[in-house]
Amino acid sequence: MKYFFTLIFFITATFTIQSQSLGYQDLALLFSGNDNNGSARFVAMSGAFGAVGGDISAMNINPAGIAVYKNSVFSGSISTRNTEVTSTYYNNAITTEEAFFNASQAGAVFVFEALNDSKWSKFAVGFNYRITKDFGNGFSAGGNSGIATFTDFPLDQNTPHLEYNISEEQRFRSTIKGELSEINIAFSSVHENKLYAGVGLNFYDLNFNQEALLTEFNNAATDDQELDIDLYQVNNTIGTGFSLNAGFIYKAHKFFRFGLAYQTPIWFSEILQDTNYGFDSENNIDVGFLQGETTFFTEEEAPYTEANDWQYIAYRLKTPSHLTASAAFIFGESGLISIDYTNKNYQNIKLSEGYFLNENQFFQNDLRATHNVKIGTEWRMERLSLRGGYQFEQSPLKNASDLENTTGYSFGGGYHFGNSKFDLSYSKSNLNTAYDFYSQFSNINAANLTTNNSKITATLTLNL
Repeated sequence: MKYFFTLIFFITATFTIQSQSLGYQDLALLFSGNDNNGSARFVAMSGAFGAVGGDISAMNINPAGIAVYKNSVFSGSISTRNTEVTSTYYNNAITTEEAFFNASQAGAVFVFEALNDSKWSKFAVGFNYRITKDFGNGFSAGGNSGIATFTDFPLDQNTPHLEYNISEEQRFRSTIKGELSEINIAFSSVHENKLYAGVGLNFYDLNFNQEALLTEFNNAATDDQELDIDLYQVNNTIGTGFSLNAGFIYKAHKFFRFGLAYQTPIWFSEILQDTNYGFDSENNIDVGFLQGETTFFTEEEAPYTEANDWQYIAYRLKTPSHLTASAAFIFGESGLISIDYTNKNYQNIKLSEGYFLNENQFFQNDLRATHNVKIGTEWRMERLSLRGGYQFEQSPLKNASDLENTTGYSFGGGYHFGNSKFDLSYSKSNLNTAYDFYSQFSNINAANLTTNNSKITATLTLNL
């Protein structure tokens, strides 16, 4: 007789237990990232605004740029993103496609004339909300590594216990939701119509959720019995942080300007994580031992919802600071070409308020300072504007191949109605990564993930 055993086992993401969901070093890298989100004009030019200014979304790069505005404005943006992830695991490819919609940006800049006879001719105050990092993502992977990792069943009544040492198949599903958003407050002024200087204060709100399900099918060599195992994990994480930034833009010539800006690390003073944990402390039993065929269940259907404890973990995170140097060529009212270079040292990531020795050593030994380039252009024809951009972001991993760098392009346009403006953009990026859901087994390959993101952003700007 063929027996089907199902083990639904919950492992918390502690400091000592390997996890199928993202570990702390992966989360630290993820929370240190920055998407090309903002107004449609900003996105269409791939965010190359360090020396350009004149866009609300640019204040998170160089706060000096808001003084480029000639009058007070308000802008709001919505975006829709399509994500296609192809996983390859032991020559088996699976493609997952999902769509996301959000309000990606909203803000205002208020411009004031300075006092008479002042060399500081005007100043500006800006407020902006922006989605810094959109975590929404999901993928499925499946195949057979040929290696059985779950080789026994704790409730096996056989003497001796059966050894399930023949690997049949592994399946993995990860679903991630949430976002890292920021509120920017910036002040800028211009000196003799040449030097723009600005400072900013940025507040961050972190909301992250991952559900991961690992399924493994193994057979016993001595008997016709199959072990069917599910490992289900949930990670809910919230946190708040802040950073400072400062910069300047200098008009060296009517056709040329350059800028320099620095942003401090983001200091997350407290990140709170709660995760499921497969032990019923009241009855002193593992709650996941069930009999019956495995099913891919939803959270509402799962038996752990009432019996399970949750483990709460609090820690701190410091992300890398970054320095941005920029240049822009301005061709009067006809158009512009701009370029931004950003250096960001991921070795400076640090986790604290817990035992993170291994993770912090990983940041020091395996990460590096990255070189990131953004190029943007804009050309105006009376009320119509056409834009394009390109971005390159180097992988923070020292041993990464060129395929693991992020590249992307964008284009868009806008129409000026007089007291209002409507802009539209399209952007696309590509990223290749590895996901190791058997991280504790060095002889099992990771799944290779190819992620393609495409996004459409629409922005309405009103003169105040």
